[in-house]
Amino acid sequence: MDEKGIIEIKYQQVRKEDETLIKMIADWYFSEWNIPAETTIQRLSTFSTDGIPFQSMMSINNVPVATGGVYDHVGLLDREPRFKIYTPWLALVYTKIEYRNQGYGALLCNYIEHVSRESGLKELFLFTHTAETLYKRLGWRQLERIILNEKGIVIMKKELQHH
Repeated sequence: MDEKGIIEIKYQQVRKEDETLIKMIADWYFSEWNIPAETTIQRLSTFSTDGIPFQSMMSINNVPVATGGVYDHVGLLDREPRFKIYTPWLALVYTKIEYRNQGYGALLCNYIEHVSRESGLKELFLFTHTAETLYKRLGWRQLERIILNEKGIVIMKKELQHH
Protein backbone atom coordinates (compact mmCIF):
# COMPACT_ATOMS: atom_id res chain seq x y z
CA MET A 1 0.00 0.00 0.00
CA ASP A 2 1.12 3.55 -0.58
CA GLU A 3 0.93 6.24 2.09
CA LYS A 4 -2.78 6.83 1.36
CA GLY A 5 -3.54 3.14 1.70
CA ILE A 6 -4.42 2.91 -1.99
CA ILE A 7 -3.83 -0.36 -3.77
CA GLU A 8 -3.49 -0.13 -7.54
CA ILE A 9 -3.96 -3.42 -9.36
CA LYS A 10 -2.84 -3.73 -12.97
CA TYR A 11 -2.91 -6.62 -15.41
CA GLN A 12 -0.81 -7.16 -18.48
CA GLN A 13 -0.25 -9.81 -21.08
CA VAL A 14 3.33 -11.07 -20.92
CA ARG A 15 5.02 -10.61 -24.29
CA LYS A 16 8.15 -12.34 -25.51
CA GLU A 17 10.00 -9.01 -25.20
CA ASP A 18 9.29 -8.94 -21.44
CA GLU A 19 12.42 -10.91 -20.65
CA THR A 20 12.70 -9.74 -17.03
CA LEU A 21 9.10 -10.75 -16.30
CA ILE A 22 9.55 -14.09 -18.05
CA LYS A 23 12.66 -14.80 -15.98
CA MET A 24 10.76 -13.91 -12.79
CA ILE A 25 7.88 -16.24 -13.74
CA ALA A 26 10.41 -18.99 -14.52
CA ASP A 27 11.92 -18.56 -11.03
CA TRP A 28 8.47 -18.64 -9.39
CA TYR A 29 7.45 -21.79 -11.30
CA PHE A 30 10.72 -23.50 -10.45
CA SER A 31 10.40 -22.75 -6.73
CA GLU A 32 6.73 -23.78 -6.61
CA TRP A 33 6.53 -26.76 -9.00
CA ASN A 34 10.13 -27.56 -9.86
CA ILE A 35 9.52 -26.70 -13.52
CA PRO A 36 12.94 -26.09 -15.11
CA ALA A 37 13.40 -22.35 -15.72
CA GLU A 38 14.48 -23.03 -19.32
CA THR A 39 11.15 -24.77 -20.01
CA THR A 40 9.14 -21.75 -18.86
CA ILE A 41 11.38 -19.24 -20.62
CA GLN A 42 11.19 -21.22 -23.86
CA ARG A 43 7.41 -21.61 -23.63
CA LEU A 44 6.62 -17.99 -22.80
CA SER A 45 9.01 -16.69 -25.45
CA THR A 46 6.87 -18.30 -28.15
CA PHE A 47 3.52 -16.86 -27.07
CA SER A 48 1.99 -14.29 -29.40
CA THR A 49 0.36 -11.15 -28.05
CA ASP A 50 -3.18 -12.10 -28.98
CA GLY A 51 -5.23 -15.25 -28.77
CA ILE A 52 -4.32 -18.52 -27.08
CA PRO A 53 -1.98 -19.44 -25.47
CA PHE A 54 -1.29 -16.40 -23.31
CA GLN A 55 0.26 -15.50 -19.97
CA SER A 56 -1.03 -12.74 -17.69
CA MET A 57 0.77 -10.87 -14.92
CA MET A 58 -0.94 -9.06 -12.05
CA SER A 59 0.89 -6.22 -10.32
CA ILE A 60 0.03 -4.35 -7.16
CA ASN A 61 1.48 -0.84 -7.03
CA ASN A 62 3.79 -1.88 -9.89
CA VAL A 63 5.12 -4.96 -8.04
CA PRO A 64 4.44 -8.25 -9.88
CA VAL A 65 2.58 -10.53 -7.45
CA ALA A 66 0.68 -13.17 -9.43
CA THR A 67 0.69 -14.84 -12.82
CA GLY A 68 -1.13 -17.50 -14.76
CA GLY A 69 -2.15 -18.34 -18.26
CA VAL A 70 -4.18 -20.26 -20.76
CA TYR A 71 -2.38 -23.10 -22.50
CA ASP A 72 -3.16 -25.54 -25.30
CA HIS A 73 -1.01 -28.18 -23.65
CA VAL A 74 -0.40 -29.00 -19.98
CA GLY A 75 1.86 -31.61 -18.41
CA LEU A 76 -1.12 -33.70 -17.33
CA LEU A 77 -1.78 -34.60 -20.97
CA ASP A 78 1.60 -36.32 -21.31
CA ARG A 79 0.66 -38.71 -18.51
CA GLU A 80 -3.09 -38.93 -19.15
CA PRO A 81 -3.56 -38.58 -22.94
CA ARG A 82 -7.31 -39.18 -22.68
CA PHE A 83 -7.68 -35.62 -21.33
CA LYS A 84 -6.53 -34.22 -24.70
CA ILE A 85 -10.23 -33.92 -25.58
CA TYR A 86 -10.24 -30.95 -23.20
CA THR A 87 -8.69 -27.67 -24.30
CA PRO A 88 -7.61 -24.98 -23.54
CA TRP A 89 -6.37 -25.07 -19.94
CA LEU A 90 -6.17 -22.41 -17.25
CA ALA A 91 -2.80 -23.32 -15.80
CA LEU A 92 0.14 -22.37 -13.64
CA VAL A 93 -1.73 -19.83 -11.55
CA TYR A 94 0.85 -18.62 -9.05
CA THR A 95 0.68 -15.97 -6.32
CA LYS A 96 3.75 -14.89 -4.37
CA ILE A 97 3.63 -16.41 -0.90
CA GLU A 98 3.23 -13.15 1.00
CA TYR A 99 0.19 -12.23 -1.15
CA ARG A 100 -1.68 -15.53 -0.80
CA ASN A 101 -5.12 -15.94 0.80
CA GLN A 102 -6.01 -12.30 0.14
CA GLY A 103 -8.17 -12.81 -2.96
CA TYR A 104 -5.53 -11.93 -5.56
CA GLY A 105 -5.54 -15.39 -7.16
CA ALA A 106 -9.31 -15.12 -7.63
CA LEU A 107 -8.95 -11.64 -9.19
CA LEU A 108 -6.29 -12.93 -11.56
CA CYS A 109 -8.44 -15.94 -12.54
CA ASN A 110 -11.39 -13.63 -13.24
CA TYR A 111 -9.16 -11.46 -15.43
CA ILE A 112 -7.82 -14.50 -17.33
CA GLU A 113 -11.41 -15.74 -17.86
CA HIS A 114 -12.36 -12.29 -19.17
CA VAL A 115 -9.46 -12.29 -21.68
CA SER A 116 -10.39 -15.85 -22.71
CA ARG A 117 -14.03 -14.87 -23.27
CA GLU A 118 -12.93 -11.83 -25.32
CA SER A 119 -10.79 -14.19 -27.42
CA GLY A 120 -13.93 -16.16 -28.25
CA LEU A 121 -13.40 -19.14 -25.95
CA LYS A 122 -16.54 -20.89 -24.73
CA GLU A 123 -14.96 -22.99 -21.97
CA LEU A 124 -11.78 -23.56 -19.99
CA PHE A 125 -10.39 -26.57 -18.16
CA LEU A 126 -7.97 -26.91 -15.27
CA PHE A 127 -6.55 -29.47 -12.90
CA THR A 128 -5.47 -28.90 -9.32
CA HIS A 129 -4.66 -30.76 -6.15
CA THR A 130 -4.41 -27.70 -3.89
CA ALA A 131 -6.92 -25.03 -4.92
CA GLU A 132 -10.19 -26.85 -5.55
CA THR A 133 -12.15 -24.70 -3.05
CA LEU A 134 -10.99 -21.50 -4.76
CA TYR A 135 -12.09 -22.74 -8.19
CA LYS A 136 -15.44 -24.01 -6.88
CA ARG A 137 -16.05 -20.57 -5.43
CA LEU A 138 -15.26 -19.09 -8.88
CA GLY A 139 -17.90 -21.28 -10.53
CA TRP A 140 -15.79 -24.18 -11.81
CA ARG A 141 -17.29 -27.66 -11.67
CA GLN A 142 -15.65 -31.03 -11.21
CA LEU A 143 -15.39 -33.33 -14.23
CA GLU A 144 -13.29 -36.10 -12.80
CA ARG A 145 -10.93 -37.13 -10.01
CA ILE A 146 -7.73 -39.09 -10.52
CA ILE A 147 -4.71 -40.08 -8.48
CA LEU A 148 -1.42 -39.03 -10.05
CA ASN A 149 1.96 -39.31 -8.32
CA GLU A 150 0.07 -40.14 -5.12
CA LYS A 151 -1.81 -36.83 -5.31
CA GLY A 152 -5.57 -36.53 -5.56
CA ILE A 153 -6.17 -34.36 -8.61
CA VAL A 154 -9.46 -32.88 -9.72
CA ILE A 155 -10.09 -31.94 -13.35
CA MET A 156 -12.52 -29.02 -13.61
CA LYS A 157 -14.38 -27.11 -16.30
CA LYS A 158 -15.87 -23.64 -16.53
CA GLU A 159 -18.33 -22.42 -19.14
CA LEU A 160 -17.47 -18.87 -20.16
CA GLN A 161 -20.79 -17.07 -20.42
CA HIS A 162 -20.97 -14.43 -23.12
CA HIS A 163 -22.85 -11.38 -21.88
